[in-house]
Amino acid sequence: MSSKRPKPEVRFRLRITKGDAIAIGPGKTELLEAIAETGSLTSAAKSLGMSYRRAWLLVDTMNQCFRDPVVTTASGGPQGGGTVLTDVGREVVRRYRRAEAVALAGGKRDTDAILGLLR
Repeated sequence: MSSKRPKPEVRFRLRITKGDAIAIGPGKTELLEAIAETGSLTSAAKSLGMSYRRAWLLVDTMNQCFRDPVVTTASGGPQGGGTVLTDVGREVVRRYRRAEAVALAGGKRDTDAILGLLR
């Protein structure tokens, strides 16, 4: 019987805090990306397997941490409400993903060496 070994993966988990709160991190960035994709906090939460309440709390924390909100909501109307990223929200996602890419590229030599030491 052959057991498949999981393929090693390098992931940087950048978190930026403000006091005791995590202003932005990998989960919050994924949530912002899901909101941008779906236009709905409910749909974004479902796509990530989290409750609406959890998603709302994460968005509320981000909106309190940043100088301007990262997400805004629209209520009512014929199509119902929606949730969208603000310019600040889009910038946070863009810069967060760029910082991840730079860290990954900058650490490639060392992470490759560590990968080489794995079973």
